[in-house]
Amino acid sequence: MYDLNFKRIEPDQKAFLRKVAYAKPHYKFRKNMAYNKFSLMEVVEKFGLEIVDCQSVVEESKPYPSSDFLRTALKKGTPRALKIDTEKARSEFIVAPILLELQEIRKDEISFFSGIDFTVDRQQGLSGRCDFIISLDNEDRFLTAPVITIVEAKNDNVNSGLGQCIAEMLAAQIFNQKRGRNLEAIYGTVTTGTVWKFLKLQNKTVFVEELERAFSVEKNVDELLGILLKMLESKD
Repeated sequence: MYDLNFKRIEPDQKAFLRKVAYAKPHYKFRKNMAYNKFSLMEVVEKFGLEIVDCQSVVEESKPYPSSDFLRTALKKGTPRALKIDTEKARSEFIVAPILLELQEIRKDEISFFSGIDFTVDRQQGLSGRCDFIISLDNEDRFLTAPVITIVEAKNDNVNSGLGQCIAEMLAAQIFNQKRGRNLEAIYGTVTTGTVWKFLKLQNKTVFVEELERAFSVEKNVDELLGILLKMLESKD
């Protein structure tokens, strides 16, 4: 083996160069953060945000009767998700059926996306894949009008996902502004599937509900549907 100056490279040097050639450039990942790398403090300081605690991010939401489909899906899926106890299981067996229900209620006026790449500003760290995004448009082949971002809580710790959720909400705000859709608010939630914490972004202010809310098919899933439907009333 020879280098570009046609000098012979010894076997031990060859092994070293091979390692260098295939090494991952870790410094780039540190330089350009992704959504899931943001802590709450980092996203607030980096983007000059104000955090305001509140009791509720939506007003006058009313419970919406859940369908037989959703009640059956959650009765069967929730125990399985909790038994498997992974983020993927919770998203598939609990969160996804709820979002399908929302789409059915809104008669295909909205769409939702799971695990899509949502790179808006890589230099600012607003890049990466999102767990779920709900759009105010029935186009389901590509994202056009993100209004709600949903983040799966890590290790059942809802507060650990606040930084990521706010970063995704900011990206949604910027995404819409670039396309001339200045929605009055962008909403977000961090969830374990059974416990939800809601947020709202208006301009540079992030409203965060003080309390986490628990929802179950036996008690109050209708309240959860009512909250999410109220968020979908956000207008330009």
